[in-house]
Amino acid sequence: MAADRPPRHTPEQRRRRAEILSAASGFTDRAPTPSDGGGVMSRYFSRVDARPRNLVMQPTGFCNLDCTYCYLPNRNDKTPMPVEVSEAVARSAAALVGPAGSKPLGVIWHAGEPLALGTRRFTELLQPFESLRQAGRLEHAIQTNATLINDDWCDLFTNHGFRVGVSIDGPPDLSARRVDRRGRPAFDRILRGIDKLREREVPFSLIAVVSRESITHPGPLMDFLADLGPVNIGLNIEEYEGVNTGRTPPTREEALTFWRRVIGWTRRQPADAPSVRELDRLGRYLRMTRTQRDDRAERSRIDPLPTISKNGDVYLLSPELAGINDQAYQDFRAGNVLEQPLTAILDGAYRLRYVEEFLDGLDECELTCEFFDYCRGSQAGNRYFEHHTFTKSETNYCRVAEQAPVLALADIIHQEESA
Repeated sequence: MAADRPPRHTPEQRRRRAEILSAASGFTDRAPTPSDGGGVMSRYFSRVDARPRNLVMQPTGFCNLDCTYCYLPNRNDKTPMPVEVSEAVARSAAALVGPAGSKPLGVIWHAGEPLALGTRRFTELLQPFESLRQAGRLEHAIQTNATLINDDWCDLFTNHGFRVGVSIDGPPDLSARRVDRRGRPAFDRILRGIDKLREREVPFSLIAVVSRESITHPGPLMDFLADLGPVNIGLNIEEYEGVNTGRTPPTREEALTFWRRVIGWTRRQPADAPSVRELDRLGRYLRMTRTQRDDRAERSRIDPLPTISKNGDVYLLSPELAGINDQAYQDFRAGNVLEQPLTAILDGAYRLRYVEEFLDGLDECELTCEFFDYCRGSQAGNRYFEHHTFTKSETNYCRVAEQAPVLALADIIHQEESA
């Protein structure tokens, strides 16, 4: 199960970390904790946004691929989301969007393979959101394996203003675990889908799962991904997640070397090269701590990220919890949009056992972790899948995806200053 906990950071690592995390004049903002005298509700709303910035829609659990590291528990289920669920979410979305001129509410279509629904059924699910989208108060995004992309899908993406994300793990040898249900490599079909996006001038981002096999090859990986022409590259270091618990994920030291080399790669690229999502986030953090002190506490609250499954069940804080059975947490179900508005489900979120445990874990993180001001406690799902509780603080995900990029940047700055 979870990797053994490594030794605590050395004094030198702590010093390097401080060079980055205090680069913006050392500003920190502490959210209220139990010692402040607040109850669970006040603790929740001090940590978590009252209203989400994104909704995750899971229109089907089915996927036409059978990747060997997939975390989804129900990817054989072809049952589609009824239009009634989409209508219920759209009604709630009207109460969740910000005022005119504010950033649109994101609706992210995810889970199995959303394109497996077909364009007709998918268009029916989109229709209830259309008035909000046309008013500029909501925007759609989708994550796809790209194997089913054709002209009809490109038309749909363009007509509905989609942000498109494609999952591919690198060249053929690094994408070998992306296979179809007969065990055949999906690489060529993924590339055909990407080629169609480029032909139709549909902008797209890429997300690659970085495994023990690929983490030692950051240069070839980044060169390959950049050559595909994305606007942005996301690097998901493989995690213990969902039903993917049988493999050993990369270690912090492997991740530290990886991020140092990725940072080096980005610095050698021309100005129009695709950005790297994780490094963009680190850069935004450093800029925000310098220039946006007054509203930083508000901006750093966690997105509750409601995830709506095909039957209308709602899960909070981590889409990966959807479909996971655990009676101790009532299967993580926060409610159902066919039974009550999403706004009411969110308002009562603090009553859920796993949410309250997550708040306890955040308190522990803030008291003990040097990186808390940056990551704000990171992901709820990783705590559960690594520790089977939400009260634990540090996870392997923290070490490889949150801490390692900071330490890698601090290493580079220290080496350059010492040269």
